[in-house]
Amino acid sequence: MTARIAVITPASENRLAHLHRQRRFLREVSTPEHEVVRIEAWLDESEPPAFDGAVHVHLPPGRDGMRVGAARNAAAEVALAGGADLLVFLDVDCLPGPDLIDRYVAASLTHPDGLLCGPVTYLESVQRPSSPDELGAATRPHPVRPNPASGALETAGFADYDLFWSLSFAVTPATWGRLGGFDERYEGYGAEDTDLGRRARSLGIPLHWVGGAHAYHQWHPAGAPPWRHLDDILRNGALFAERWGEWPMGGWIEEFVAAGAVEEYAGGYRRTTV
Repeated sequence: MTARIAVITPASENRLAHLHRQRRFLREVSTPEHEVVRIEAWLDESEPPAFDGAVHVHLPPGRDGMRVGAARNAAAEVALAGGADLLVFLDVDCLPGPDLIDRYVAASLTHPDGLLCGPVTYLESVQRPSSPDELGAATRPHPVRPNPASGALETAGFADYDLFWSLSFAVTPATWGRLGGFDERYEGYGAEDTDLGRRARSLGIPLHWVGGAHAYHQWHPAGAPPWRHLDDILRNGALFAERWGEWPMGGWIEEFVAAGAVEEYAGGYRRTTV
């Protein structure tokens, strides 16, 4: 029986080149064993550009920025209404490896109650693969996260749920229903995926790292720490702390504090007032 796989990607105008390459790679790695349906959630104020190869959902920015979590939720709702057997969330910056779909499908059959995450390699600025066949030589998964052998799974311990990220993950419809989706109060940059990981842990939903489900993050300029997202990080960090009792993105906040841009205040953090 052919499985219906929904690949959900939030996208915007400033990532169109990455989106075009992802679309092409996804077509090339898709196989007849699976029916792959693209659902693209457009995050800009403007309408999405015409593209016949995907179902489009339009979520304009909210008061505080792009509504990435809400966009993923809306796209998932469309996917479920269309009869999807598996939801694969793939960030617009990420290219699917040749086995990403197959490995997620296989993992969902043996662990249907889990939150499934594949390894992600960050490509360098000079690495611009032209086909999925070139990805294998570039594979260099993020060193902090597990990288099981292809076909193997590694289950996260209690302390490892904060390693969950939304660049590439998959869930069955039943597990997505238990999770309840992303908290839509998060707008702009940061914390909505760490929040989802914490929710999974609180609900007893296992987090599995899926060997062979490789994704490849295309290079783009980024600050370290991300100064242009400072206000988002403070706002979303406070929301996270209100729920979970501690602040996320601690490394970046420490750098902001060290630079004199942020100060401790009332058990949390704020922009420096002097």
